[in-house]
Amino acid sequence: MRPQVFITQPVAAAAIDKLGAKADVTCNRDGSRVMPKSDLVRAVKDTEFLFCLLHDTIDADVIGAAPRLRMIASMGTGVGVDLAAATARKIVVTTGPGLVTEATADMAWALILAVSRRVVEADRLVRAGGFPGSQSNTLLGRYVFGKTLGLVGAGRVGQAVARRARGFGMTILYYDPRRLAADDEARQGLSYRTLDQVLGEADVVSVHALFTPETFHLIGARELSRMKPTAYLINTSRGPVVDEAALVAALRDGRLAGAALDVHEHEPTVNPALIAMANVVLTPHLGSAVGELREQMAMFVADNILAVIEGRRPEQVANPAVYD
Repeated sequence: MRPQVFITQPVAAAAIDKLGAKADVTCNRDGSRVMPKSDLVRAVKDTEFLFCLLHDTIDADVIGAAPRLRMIASMGTGVGVDLAAATARKIVVTTGPGLVTEATADMAWALILAVSRRVVEADRLVRAGGFPGSQSNTLLGRYVFGKTLGLVGAGRVGQAVARRARGFGMTILYYDPRRLAADDEARQGLSYRTLDQVLGEADVVSVHALFTPETFHLIGARELSRMKPTAYLINTSRGPVVDEAALVAALRDGRLAGAALDVHEHEPTVNPALIAMANVVLTPHLGSAVGELREQMAMFVADNILAVIEGRRPEQVANPAVYD
């Protein structure tokens, strides 16, 4: 029998075709939502190779429902997999490639402009038949050009956001527990500050911190209270880095001008209080949602699966103990 591959959501056709040359591929065709656990448990019964996405939770129940499972290949850069359960069965777990820098930086800038210039509100108004005139005070926004951008996290994505900010003539401040070299700061036009200083001085705070136990609720009630009431908070990192209950309270009290979130603390569930706020822009984790990039990512995962099928070691193994 040919190897059996199951894919939890539609991915690039080129990747499916590549796998199909060596395996029988079944794909859940509903790309509108994360596959419910009950459906996933039923789907993996005969699966040997599970191709999953960032929001799929591959826990011990899912793994236990797949007695033939040999590999869990995730397209996410993080691991939503019970590594202990997989390793106990000697199931190889791999993660996706770190290719999302420029796409995520583009997304951060889409959110910055959308919330500061009230683009989503304006779109809804026009679709509802409204057109108050080009010099009406309806939907007044705020400048981005010439303002101060504060980066919380200055890794690859944070620095890519900063490169774009220079075109807007922005002053760029950053906080990162690992300060950049002086030459890098000078070359990129970045000025180091403490976290409180970044929050207090910036007109736009863009969060790019890695999600670790230490960064859970890094931006909470205390941090939000340091921000200007005219400032915007942007998050394209990971949802739990921001305390959404504290964010809702700050927005309700008028202590922030607005927020734009591509990631959510309890995703795929989105905070209903944020949904109800006109000065909040919400997107469903679209940082890597670029056709060319997603094809690259899917092909990487397909190549990892083919490596295991052909007896080779794949890239980015999350549980290398299975090879010891």
